Amino acid sequence: MRLAHVALWTLDLDAAAAFWKRYFDAEVGEVYESRNRPGFRSRFARLPDGGAVELMAGPWVEPTAEVERTGWDHVAVTLGSAATVDALAARCNADGCLVSGPRWTGDGFYEAVIAAPDGTRVEITA
Repeated sequence: MRLAHVALWTLDLDAAAAFWKRYFDAEVGEVYESRNRPGFRSRFARLPDGGAVELMAGPWVEPTAEVERTGWDHVAVTLGSAATVDALAARCNADGCLVSGPRWTGDGFYEAVIAAPDGTRVEITA
């Protein structure tokens, strides 16, 4: 068994797609527009080594408060090495989307945290 994909609501489908393509080399699919739910649009961002992020938008989507709440907190993408985490964290720092720099966590992960355009946190790990 493996996780097929995660889904994230966004206010800007194009910006979200560009984020996943720029930082994770995701192959971003064409826009799907639902005939059953007017206004619903989505795109899949497929990661190079498997898995995907479904990016979803609709006129009913509202920004969320910058507070912890129930539900999913973040998505983690493993990059394979500490050097790769350091390099992507440096790119994201230069671009203004680094939330917290690389560090070893108490549970043994080497990670940094970056933010997608709508603020969704993405952990990048070794």
